[in-house]
Amino acid sequence: MIVFAVILILVVLIGFLGVFVIKSLAAPKKIDSINRLIKQQKYSAAQKIAKSLIAKDPRDYHAHYYLGKAYLADRKNELALMEFKTVANNALFDAQLPEAEFRKQLSQLYLKFNQLDDALKEFLLLTKLEPTNAENFYNCGKIYEQQNNAENALGFYQKAIKFNKKHIKAWSGMGMILFRAKQFGEAKKAIDYALKLSPETFSTYYFLGKILKESKDYSGAVKAFEKACRDPEYKQRAMLERGSCYMMAGAIDNAQLEFEKAIKASKDEKSQETLYARYFLASCFEKNRKIDKAIEQWQLITKVNHSFRDVPTKLSEYKDLQSNDSLKEFLTSSNSDFVEICKKASLAGFNMNAQTAEETKWGCQIIATEAKKDDWMNMRKQLFLLNFYRVTDPLEDAEVRRTLDFAKSKNCVKAYACTSSEFTTSAIRFAENRPIELVSKEKLESILAKAGI
Repeated sequence: MIVFAVILILVVLIGFLGVFVIKSLAAPKKIDSINRLIKQQKYSAAQKIAKSLIAKDPRDYHAHYYLGKAYLADRKNELALMEFKTVANNALFDAQLPEAEFRKQLSQLYLKFNQLDDALKEFLLLTKLEPTNAENFYNCGKIYEQQNNAENALGFYQKAIKFNKKHIKAWSGMGMILFRAKQFGEAKKAIDYALKLSPETFSTYYFLGKILKESKDYSGAVKAFEKACRDPEYKQRAMLERGSCYMMAGAIDNAQLEFEKAIKASKDEKSQETLYARYFLASCFEKNRKIDKAIEQWQLITKVNHSFRDVPTKLSEYKDLQSNDSLKEFLTSSNSDFVEICKKASLAGFNMNAQTAEETKWGCQIIATEAKKDDWMNMRKQLFLLNFYRVTDPLEDAEVRRTLDFAKSKNCVKAYACTSSEFTTSAIRFAENRPIELVSKEKLESILAKAGI
């Protein structure tokens, strides 16, 4: 009986051992089959096998890893990140689960979801795992730069260059940090060296354009940004910069075209680049008196970010356009039509006949005389100055002072400053007890209505 019992125990143990050995041999084969299916782009089948392994053993981190890889290949990035996090928190790395490869994949996922701190931790670990790989040091520097930690960014860019003297992006990144630190000579040297290494690395031209723009070489900057547009990563930003160069040079129509291109090139309607493209496009429309189109862009921005720059203020300033046709006509008419509107407003609001009327960058300037019924009398008529401003910002005291000085130079007995906005407190205080009348938005609206505009 004792012998029989011993034999029975041995049989049971051998059975369990056999099952374990079979499972151990089967698991790698199943993992290999998952990898094979991924390569064959049969992602659903790969995910199914991986999930079945995890169902049998939730702590099978090799299966979690390959499930994550299958999700990644299938562009299911959120699910991939969940699996990779599970692996990172629990797994022991081996030949089937190589740590360096895994951390590179995980770091890229963190970058996709803009989780910079987590991505940085992975790249820092990679600098320990691969201490001579310049790319890992460069990626650390790039994240530090995005986090406005210029000192650390510069240090990691320099380490990247130490291990790879031809690392073009590290030279470019170092150049931009030196540029922001106002070390313009050293910055230019770094960028020029990067371009010497590879004139076909178009991202470098973006940084060259920034330097040229800062030195007010707008023509050179535009050419540099044009080359930078060939790099998909920098394309939208380069278009934005080209547009801003055109704006600074006063070429508003060219700027408008660039901002429109930047919006079309957008891959994310919620990105800062897209919001800025819409914001500057609205500024172009506003300058060209296409207020309806400007409002449309501001409203699109507000849907994404309610407090983006001064957009809420802009929408508030122009809210009357929706219900006030007179003000809308005043703000949006062509320059020639605008002059006629101002002539009518002068007569209806101030009983003044325009003697001269000139377009200005801010509106219209009229020198007028009183419209009297006794025009038959051969008397010297008094002159008046009427300035009409179609602007959104409150008029400062400096502009009121300039208006009054101009009126005196033309021997005008009184001046009127009429604006579609308001006046600052200092402007109102300056006008007190002086021969100038301030006409703000509300009063101007009633004058326009009276003139039948």
